[in-house]
Amino acid sequence: MPSQAVYNRQLRELGPQMSAAALWMARQVPTWHEPLRLMDGTPVRCGASRVTVNRSSLGEIAGYGMDKSHHAFYWGAKLMLITTADGAVTAFSLACPKELDERKQALHLLHVTPIAPGPCPIVCDKGFAGAGIEKAAADLGHHLIRPAREDEPGPALPFPGWLRQRIEAIIWTLKNQLGLERHNARHPDGLWARISQRILALNAVIWHNWNIGAPVKRSLIAYDH
Repeated sequence: MPSQAVYNRQLRELGPQMSAAALWMARQVPTWHEPLRLMDGTPVRCGASRVTVNRSSLGEIAGYGMDKSHHAFYWGAKLMLITTADGAVTAFSLACPKELDERKQALHLLHVTPIAPGPCPIVCDKGFAGAGIEKAAADLGHHLIRPAREDEPGPALPFPGWLRQRIEAIIWTLKNQLGLERHNARHPDGLWARISQRILALNAVIWHNWNIGAPVKRSLIAYDH
């Protein structure tokens, strides 16, 4: 068995291969061909003390950001996810919240990663509101579907709130059941590898559940030992 240092080094080296394998796995599930995607961003906390902020090697990717869901500031990175309706992650990126806000990070991800076989609607939250991002997404062929903001004129259009809850449930699976909140990374390459590791595991579970006919495709009960 390798020592902890050897394991960490090998894990960091496998980061690019695991992220590529995770995206390949997403293309093997039937919902890859469905013209619908879910998109959301979530903080990945990397430290809780000023000493950690000053000394951590994660300063290359981590920064201070605002977690709007919990109305709290955090020090860490921002993970952006685009998934199918059953939870398979078709694209993801990691960015410093000080350098790229949520909308810029989402646009960059849409430009560099094919999220579906063709243009498709993307369900997101009101944080992605704005004429700029909506036009840029439309230029790529994607239509953003989001809840209306209170300051927007005109009647609010119906919004599929249950789909928003689904992407939040997918994030919960990554953070809690797959341990993303306990990543223990100390280096940017290690953080990317640990995120890729969890996403690969999630996509592999969904792919396997499709093949065995499991009723709940994102269920980890059979593998949680």
